[in-house]
Amino acid sequence: MFFFRKQKVTLLVLTSIILYFLFGYFLERTAFYKLLFLWSALFGCFYFLINNKKISFSNLVGISILFRLIFLFTTPNLSQDFYRFIWDGRMILEGLNPYLSYPEYFMQQRIYPIAEASELYLGMGELNGSHYSNYPPLNQLCFLIAAIFSSKSIFGSIIVLRSIIILADIGILYFGSKLLQKLNLPKRNIFWYILNPFIIIEMTGNLHFESVMLFFFIVGMYKLHQQKWILAAIFIGLSISLKLLPLLFLPLFFKWFVKNRDLDLEFIQCKKNVVNLEKNIPAFMGISKLIAFYAIILSTITLLFLPFYSSELLENYTKSIALWFGKFEFNASFYYIFREIGYVFRGYNEIAIIGKITAISTILFLIILTFFRKNTSFKQLFTAMLFGLCFYYFTATTLHPWYIATPLLLSVFTKYKFPILWSLVVILSYQVYANELWKENPFILIIEYLLVFGFLIYELKNKSSKNNNLII
Repeated sequence: MFFFRKQKVTLLVLTSIILYFLFGYFLERTAFYKLLFLWSALFGCFYFLINNKKISFSNLVGISILFRLIFLFTTPNLSQDFYRFIWDGRMILEGLNPYLSYPEYFMQQRIYPIAEASELYLGMGELNGSHYSNYPPLNQLCFLIAAIFSSKSIFGSIIVLRSIIILADIGILYFGSKLLQKLNLPKRNIFWYILNPFIIIEMTGNLHFESVMLFFFIVGMYKLHQQKWILAAIFIGLSISLKLLPLLFLPLFFKWFVKNRDLDLEFIQCKKNVVNLEKNIPAFMGISKLIAFYAIILSTITLLFLPFYSSELLENYTKSIALWFGKFEFNASFYYIFREIGYVFRGYNEIAIIGKITAISTILFLIILTFFRKNTSFKQLFTAMLFGLCFYYFTATTLHPWYIATPLLLSVFTKYKFPILWSLVVILSYQVYANELWKENPFILIIEYLLVFGFLIYELKNKSSKNNNLII
C-alpha cells in the first residue's frame, strides 16, 4: 500500500514538472485554451499534492523549489513588464533617474542611453514606455541588482530577477510557517501559497515582485507578533517601498496597538498585581507606540526615496499612479457595473469620477474595519486586512491576475479560502489576449466573479451560522 501511495506522489510530481515545462517554454498567452488546460491540470496536481498528508513538510519544500527552478531559463510569456524592470535598472546603473524620463522620449530623440534600449522599448510596448516609472525605490534596487550582474543581456537580467523572487518565496515559506506555528495554525497552510501554481507561474515565471513585497511584509508581521514593533515597522516600510499596496493596511493596526494589553505590559516594570494593572493601563501608551510605529514606516520609505529626490519626482510619480485610477480598465468586477450605469445616465465612460468614488469608499470601509472590529489578535488583524484589500479589489478599475498574490497569502492566516479559488479562476482574465484588439469578454468575467463571490458568500454564511453573527 505504501508503495502505491509513493508511486502516486511521484506521478503527480512528474506530471507537474512536464506541465510546468510546457507552460514555461512552449506557451504563448494568445493560445488561451492551451493555457487554460495547462493551468487547470496544474491546479489539479497541486490540490492532490497539498492534501496528501503522507508527504512530509520538507518534501513539500523541495517540490516547491523544484517547480520554480523549471522556470529559471524561461522568458516570461504572460507579461511584458519585465522589460521595463530591466530598463529602469540599467538607467540607474548609468546614473540616470528613472522617475524623471520615460523610454518613449529617448526613442523619439533616437537616443540610446542603455544597452539593448530598442529591444527593451519594443518589448515593454508603447503603453508602458510612454509613462514615468511607478515602481517604488526598493523595487528599483532589485532592478539595479539585475543591471549590475547583467548590463548587456536581457536573458541574464531575467535570471537575476527570477533568482531574487525565488529567494523571496523561500523567505515567505520560512517566516510564514513560523508565524503559523505561533498562531497555533497548521504550518502546512503556507503551501496553499508556496505550492500554488498561480504563485509559481505569476511570480517566478512572469517576474512579478509581489513575492518580494510579501516577504518583507510577512517578516514585519512576524516581528510584530514577537512584540518587536520597531523592527516590524522597518520591515513593513520596506514592503511599502517595494509595492505601495500595504499602505492600505496601516489604519488597521490602530486597535492592535491601543487595545493590545500584552504589548502595553511589556513597558511596565512592576510584575505584581498584573490582572489589576491590565485594567488600568492608559490608552495613550498604545497611541504613542502607534504614532512611533507609523513614523518609523514613513521614515523608512522617505529614506529609500531620497536617492531619487528631485523637484519633479513627486509630480511625475503621482501622474503615473493616477493613471491606474483614471485611465486603465482590466478584469474589474463592480466597476464595470458602475461604468454601465454611467453609460445609461451620462452617455460616456465615467472612469475618472467612478475611480475617485471607489477610492473614497475603500477608505471609508477601512475606517469601519479600523474602529468597529476588535483587531487585537493576529487572526483578527489578518482577516481585516484580507477583507479591506478585497473590498478595494472588488471596486478597482484594474485588477491584474498577479494582484491576487496578497489576498492569497493573507488567507493562509485566516479561516477564509475564497482567494484560493480566485487564484484558480483569475486565469480566465487572460482570455482577453486571444481576442481581437484585446477586448474583454463580459461573459468570461461574469463566470470568474460569480464563482469568487459565490464561494465568498458561502463562507460568510457558513461561519456566521456557526457563530450566530456575521464574521469578517
